[in-house]
Amino acid sequence: METFESLVRAEFTPKNTYLDTASSALLPARAVAALDAAARLRAEGRPLDPLFADVEACRAAYARIAGVPVERVAAGATVALYSSLVAASLPPGAEVLTAEDDFTSVLNPFHARGDLTVRAAPLDGLADAVRPGTALVAVSAAQSADGRIADLPALREAARSHGARTYVDFSQAAGWLPVEAGAYDYSVAIAFKWLLGPHGAAFLVVPEDFGDLVPVQAGWRAGEDPWGSCYGPLTELARSARRFDTTPALFSYAGLRASLTLVEEIGVDAVRAHDLALADRFRAGLAELGHGPVPAPGSPVVSVPGLGRLQRELAEAGIQVSDRAGHLRASFHLYNTAADVDRLLDALSG
Repeated sequence: METFESLVRAEFTPKNTYLDTASSALLPARAVAALDAAARLRAEGRPLDPLFADVEACRAAYARIAGVPVERVAAGATVALYSSLVAASLPPGAEVLTAEDDFTSVLNPFHARGDLTVRAAPLDGLADAVRPGTALVAVSAAQSADGRIADLPALREAARSHGARTYVDFSQAAGWLPVEAGAYDYSVAIAFKWLLGPHGAAFLVVPEDFGDLVPVQAGWRAGEDPWGSCYGPLTELARSARRFDTTPALFSYAGLRASLTLVEEIGVDAVRAHDLALADRFRAGLAELGHGPVPAPGSPVVSVPGLGRLQRELAEAGIQVSDRAGHLRASFHLYNTAADVDRLLDALSG
């Protein structure tokens, strides 16, 4: 029987100390092999049916991870695309409540509308900031900049009590944090971070009745019978969330299908325990060095104010982290070890 350690060791061979999953994850070997096979299929002129089957397999896998029926999952490419879809559903003048300094793909489409009232509040006070007249609350489950985790249950209850919808970005959470996508009106996640996939794949979860969303971006994949209705005006939208699909980046989904099998084999709970143990080890080491990270308990992302300037120097030493707003951001995932943490701490103590 394969263990966590044996599975990970067979899939990942980093050439440096990689602590930057919050930017993008390492690809497992099985995903690299799937990408190669997909490229060869195209190069050899064979039918693309297996690649379209990969899209549906990914949709089903994400539905299991998110805890929702597969009919509620749309497959696309970016968070910004689906934020734009949600933004387009709102009437002029509607109030959107967001978290201060959240990731721009969550925020920009609401600001770009030009006729919405967009209000920001501190993350830890977001639930209290919901008020009568708030139409939508949009927030990342885990903040990209520093890993802070939103109090989603409190936010959900506050939104319900004021008749507001909720839109949650799970991009920095899906894969290590249990996701209950069905608890929110809309949610989204890209797949190239904690889900270990290539760039170019994202998922939107919608209510059974689709909420207020209109597939304004509908292409040929939005039809109930895509191949039978790809010429002329669409006569019947898909009866599932596939009406919100975009033409899939087939190579991305081919690689992602393999990545999601690994996530499901290991299990989100096991990944979470591993990731948080490493993050806590790093926080303890930082305390010994006299550094105070941004408080983000229960998160695998650790952000240290004032040390972002060291990012380039650390990269030259073979340690990959991020500089975010002047903070050094380290993020830990299943392929990281205690030795990786200690190497970074040693570098910071020098």
